[in-house]
Amino acid sequence: MKQGSKKELKVPAIKDGTVIDHIPSRVTFKVMRILDLREFNQAISVALNLKSKALGKKGIIKVGNRFLTQDEVNKIAILAPKATVNIIKDYEVKEKINVDLPDEIHNIIKCSNPKCITNNEKVKTSFSILSKTPLQALCNHCERVMEAKDITLI
Repeated sequence: MKQGSKKELKVPAIKDGTVIDHIPSRVTFKVMRILDLREFNQAISVALNLKSKALGKKGIIKVGNRFLTQDEVNKIAILAPKATVNIIKDYEVKEKINVDLPDEIHNIIKCSNPKCITNNEKVKTSFSILSKTPLQALCNHCERVMEAKDITLI
């Protein structure tokens, strides 16, 4: 190898699908679980511990022929608030979305209060987002305020 030359691993481009970028490396596999790709039979590429000025190390997930629901984007925003979702069509980025939690979320996270009605009856969860950084969510049923460390995705 010549001095000064570099070898890089190239990840193939996808024709159509979704690329999720700027995921903190430590939550990349949690984002994979949100997407539930275990039986998905299209191309999936995952890269971890890539250099990132903003995050130090980041992860990227590329999924061919799959587009995300709003609930999936909202769940990703809880785990990776600086992530971007790129919609790819015919090998080009057609839309770039910076994930952003809405002011209200429904049936996405579980209340940490064991006595909350949502944990004891068939009632959908509903939270008001009090703060995005640091994350604080208010249960609209029992009024418990939860921080990021308290949050479990449904």
